[in-house]
Amino acid sequence: MVDVLITYETLYELLRREKTRNEIQKLDDNFYNDVLNYVKDKKAILESQKSKDNIFSSQEVQKTKKQLNEINRILRDLYEKRESKVINLALASSRVGANGDYSNLLSVEKEFYKSIAEVMSLYRGGVLDSLLNGRSPEITKPKTIKSDVQNKTLVRFISAVPKFKGENGFVYGPFEEHDVSNLPDEISDLLIKTSRVEKI
Repeated sequence: MVDVLITYETLYELLRREKTRNEIQKLDDNFYNDVLNYVKDKKAILESQKSKDNIFSSQEVQKTKKQLNEINRILRDLYEKRESKVINLALASSRVGANGDYSNLLSVEKEFYKSIAEVMSLYRGGVLDSLLNGRSPEITKPKTIKSDVQNKTLVRFISAVPKFKGENGFVYGPFEEHDVSNLPDEISDLLIKTSRVEKI
């Protein structure tokens, strides 16, 4: 997707497209970062308007506040619409036993998709497959699922990092430059210290 300048209008259009089309829409890899910068600029404008003391500044402040509230609503709706589509992709994947097309997902959405698909497949196999084969349902959780629940930090990769295994046995990566990932704090801290990632 070609880089899109983030404005209120483009956010509204992205939400409209996400709502009216069945497949998840392609977003620029830097979408979250661009949105953060856009909201930061809007908040700076609001502070500037508040510092002015004239009859028009009050109206400008109210207008900007209203737009910021609308931006938050659009972002929430956009996230939740995409969240539903990611869950549906993972559900379809767990049922057919093959990865679906997740090429339009952002990096963090790909992680979300893979985690959900793995858990769905685990329970489908442990419950439905067991029943169909005359066995009592039994879920054997692999270490990778239960050991990766911990404090995490959202980071962006400054340079490519190959696949690696954390101390908890969970496999991470590989990651490309500009990828975004939610990693355990100790891994994030190490990658930040070695200038491989930056905190978002």
